[in-house]
Amino acid sequence: MTNASFDFGLPDNWANAALGLVCELINGDRGKNYPGRKMLSKDGIPFVNAGDLQNGEISTERLGYVPSEIFDLLRSGKFGLSDILYCIRGSLGKVAFNSQLPVGGIASSLIIVRPNPQISAQYIYYYLSSPLARRAIQEFDNGTAQPNLSGADLAKFQVPLPGVRTQQKIVAKIEELFSELDKGVESLTAAREQLKAYRQSVLKAAFEGKLTAHWRKQHTELPDAEALRESLSRARSAQAFELEKRRRARKPAPVTPLTAEVLEILPGIPSEWVWEKLGWLTCGVEYGTSAKSSKSGRVPVVRMGNIQNGVIDWDNLVFTDDVAEIAKYSLCSGDVLFNRTNSPELVGKTAIYRGERSAIYAGYLIRINHNEAIVDGDYLNFFLNSHSARSYGNSVKTDGVNQSNINGEKLQSYPFPYCSLAEQQEIVRLLQGKLSLCDNLFVDVESQLSRSDALRQAILKRAFSGQLVPQDDRDEPASVLLKRIRAEQDKGNKKKPRSRNNRRKEAA
Repeated sequence: MTNASFDFGLPDNWANAALGLVCELINGDRGKNYPGRKMLSKDGIPFVNAGDLQNGEISTERLGYVPSEIFDLLRSGKFGLSDILYCIRGSLGKVAFNSQLPVGGIASSLIIVRPNPQISAQYIYYYLSSPLARRAIQEFDNGTAQPNLSGADLAKFQVPLPGVRTQQKIVAKIEELFSELDKGVESLTAAREQLKAYRQSVLKAAFEGKLTAHWRKQHTELPDAEALRESLSRARSAQAFELEKRRRARKPAPVTPLTAEVLEILPGIPSEWVWEKLGWLTCGVEYGTSAKSSKSGRVPVVRMGNIQNGVIDWDNLVFTDDVAEIAKYSLCSGDVLFNRTNSPELVGKTAIYRGERSAIYAGYLIRINHNEAIVDGDYLNFFLNSHSARSYGNSVKTDGVNQSNINGEKLQSYPFPYCSLAEQQEIVRLLQGKLSLCDNLFVDVESQLSRSDALRQAILKRAFSGQLVPQDDRDEPASVLLKRIRAEQDKGNKKKPRSRNNRRKEAA
């Protein structure tokens, strides 16, 4: 696999060069000395995995370390300053330029790209970040569940290469333009965080009863806390009776009270409200289908990636034609779905289904089956996306390798702020009014951030087609540069000692 042909013509003094010619490619040590995950600690020498490559840099947030005595035993995979780390397994094409770590080791999912001293390391880094390199990856398809790229495949990648001075000019121009973009992105990112903070402050006020304080003064007929508890119990019992009568479910387990320790840390609420477990509003949660989906079919299967900002995103769908699965897992308008398994940052997100189209839901999601006599679905959905609910979820989630889990039992133990159904509906009305503008602004900010990413890629495409900076005829042609690199490599190969096997062959 090579990407030898480009859809543009290169300037006359440029040349296409194989990456393996202008760079040394160094795999990680995969032998007996390879440090497993259990050997990583918080001290020692950095050991970088694919997940540590973030935004073109090595993120130290979750970086693991190996003891120096283990690192010294590694036969390969040791990087230094100005080396490039490139992902060759799983997240193909993730790349980082090392400008901060004096020394470190790499996992087997990465490869070190070390440019020849006569080649600009930043130029190669930006090339590997460009649409050209991404297109080369797309042309490579090994047909496996986890795509991977060998060092030999990467060595065949064709780099559009100018002379040294033009490389430096291109890097300088890219960094100038990216710096301007970064200023805009910084402002947009700050605006996005402000919108998130505003959203959470409004939700906090809503679920502490502050948003409807004036409304309550106008509705003096509201039940007190004790009467509200009794109505919750009656409504749940009535739902359980109906379910048993229809043989749809067994008798639900009783809901135990919140502990004193949990109640102590919950925010204050109005006297007409009560903190009780979420389990009061459902007679049982349901896990989604675990059957295999297809790229096409009769009914879409909503997955965790389709749960976005409290609603269902109908892009990137999979489908099913299984009649039994459709009958068992079909969603009903108003259903609230809870994402039980995801990354630590995303586990616990929810969305409400509004009957947009027929659909079922996948196994990493839970249908809460809320009792509409107890809770409004939008009120439930808003609360589960609030800071209070997410904080509690973080305290009870089970963490695994790159994923966290909150099962149905833990979900039903969430502290939930119950109030009258009429007040819930008023809270929903106020939240929808206050948050709709916020959400529209958030979408606009995200759109502008996406455009900035597209502009970066356009800059890189121009850079590697010779269109970003004026060409200088006085610059040494790339063909001369490559000829000199080949000559140096040939000279170095001649100096290498012959192996014992080669000496035996020559003697024979």
